[in-house]
Amino acid sequence: MDKKTKLIVIIVAAAVALCALIGGIVAIVLANMQYDVYVVEIDVKDFGSITARLDARSAPITVKNFIKLAESGFYEGVGFHRAAKGFVIQGGDPTGTGGGGSDEQIYGEFSKNGYDGNAIKHVAGVISMARSNDMNSASSQFFITIGDARNSLDGLYAGFGYIDDEDMEIVNDIAEYMLEHVTGEVIKNLDLQPKINSVKVVGKYNID
Repeated sequence: MDKKTKLIVIIVAAAVALCALIGGIVAIVLANMQYDVYVVEIDVKDFGSITARLDARSAPITVKNFIKLAESGFYEGVGFHRAAKGFVIQGGDPTGTGGGGSDEQIYGEFSKNGYDGNAIKHVAGVISMARSNDMNSASSQFFITIGDARNSLDGLYAGFGYIDDEDMEIVNDIAEYMLEHVTGEVIKNLDLQPKINSVKVVGKYNID
């Protein structure tokens, strides 16, 4: 076996090992998630409560992280800082600048990052994790799509749930308000950012 062939074998073996490791991590997280779907209410001051159904089958690591932050009270008082017309509203940054997050970063559950278990498409009404250029940098920031963003987001971001259809009116009201106050896409005045009162888990169930 020549050096080039040996190198190819080594690379292939490393890739297989990495896939096995990722699969093992996801399997462990899935084993620790008792339900397929977690229902959460995101209560936004002056706007109302948004119900989201988080899909732990498609993105178990992401859902577990979001639930942990919600139950710890992390999101209380945190605002929505970014709005892009016909695209998304984004929040979950305690600094309100778009540059902050929680203490822990998580593995990105999307195909560009080697994860094939997430089939969520970024149509309007999907909740998904924001990140930097690092595929494994998501922490607390999330966004909600207000338009069809499949062409620009699918396979690149970890969608992890859906907003109930009847609550999209509230999401759109938030977006409309935010677009009146953004500079570029960000509301720089923290006092004008719509604030999250709480994120609470209000239901859990399995899908046969």
